[in-house]
Amino acid sequence: MVPQILNAANGGGPLLALERQILDASAEIEHWFRSQWLAHTPPFYTSVDIRNAGFKLSVVDTNLFPGGFNNLSENALPLTVQAMSAAVERRCPDARRMLLIPENHTRNTYYLSNVARLAGLLRQSGLEIRIGTLIPEITSPTPITLPDGSSLLLEPIIRSGSRIGVEGFNPCGILLNNDLSAGVPEILRGIEGQQMIPPLHAGWSVRRKSQHFAAYSTVVREFSERLQIDPWVLDPMFATCSQVDFHAREGESCLADNVSTMLEKIRIKYKELEIKQTPFVVVKADAGTYGMGIMTVKDASEVMNLNRKQRNKMAVIKEGLSVSNVLIQEGVPTVEVVDDAVAEPVVYMVDRYVVGGFYRVHAERGPDENLNSPGMKFAPLPFDESCLQPDGTIHPDAAPNRYYVYGVIARLAMLAASLELEQTRP
Repeated sequence: MVPQILNAANGGGPLLALERQILDASAEIEHWFRSQWLAHTPPFYTSVDIRNAGFKLSVVDTNLFPGGFNNLSENALPLTVQAMSAAVERRCPDARRMLLIPENHTRNTYYLSNVARLAGLLRQSGLEIRIGTLIPEITSPTPITLPDGSSLLLEPIIRSGSRIGVEGFNPCGILLNNDLSAGVPEILRGIEGQQMIPPLHAGWSVRRKSQHFAAYSTVVREFSERLQIDPWVLDPMFATCSQVDFHAREGESCLADNVSTMLEKIRIKYKELEIKQTPFVVVKADAGTYGMGIMTVKDASEVMNLNRKQRNKMAVIKEGLSVSNVLIQEGVPTVEVVDDAVAEPVVYMVDRYVVGGFYRVHAERGPDENLNSPGMKFAPLPFDESCLQPDGTIHPDAAPNRYYVYGVIARLAMLAASLELEQTRP
């Protein structure tokens, strides 16, 4: 099954040509990726949101603390276990025990199902896993019942000198599934003798989306030069505004000016390529996740006339943190639909391997809107079977080929994340 492409007759041409170029160059692409991983260490795990516009195929977000392993199909799990074994060997070759630290979402059983799946995959890769929580109210081992009837045991983290663990458990490494939006807790600072995975500076207390997309542009330029393609097809333009205060209505002129400039750049590109679409930009917090602090804008006046509800929505992100730095990103519409609902692919990777993926689907959102919002659903689709084996003898947009191309684009983002972490290492 492959999701339907809307307006394929009008918008599919450029994308099909791009897919064919990538398929024809697959051997060179895989060799290039191998050389990159000799020079750069991939993140432990990564998820990438992709938008297929028919004329543009681009990454729109990259997460270094993916929280949807429960959305992967059963067929994807054996490869995920193998990839996790490779990821652990790269970082802690002799590791036997690992502490998994999740988000503080005890009421979000859907997220905790992801934690349970992640812990199970790590156990299958040969590790003893315990789950340590940063929630101060949890002072003793606490079982949490999951929707499928199973349970998850959360234990308070104990600090001993420069190491952390839980009662009776001294792990070799620490795997964070917590994006540290609220900052790095004191108990995680100054750890010695245990590897922190991902590193603390991968968290949103330090990381910025603008830094990631700057690194992504660098990667795409090199990739595009090799394939002799226009890098714009893979890379969304972006700009930033700092010292924005939505509540106090400060920084509005900076925001409006950048939105206006970005929209004009998109119009020029659309005219050059004869694309008959309405340009839009996405204004989002430069740090943070969970689809918070995001709005679609088609005219600069829209950011000058926000009502109170809109300002409140943009002013605060996860953990109640205020937004002051904003990313203005070229909007990439999606032409994919699942069961008549707008959809976008999400690709999951562990170490340097594409392990699976799914579609984020939202029946109440349009093709130019943020789908990472309440009401979204997830549809596991054949990433697990086809993202690694393109078939040049069939149509470029057939399942094995479309998903292979998505895996290539996702790996460009993963490589960009590697560069980003190198550049921002303390």
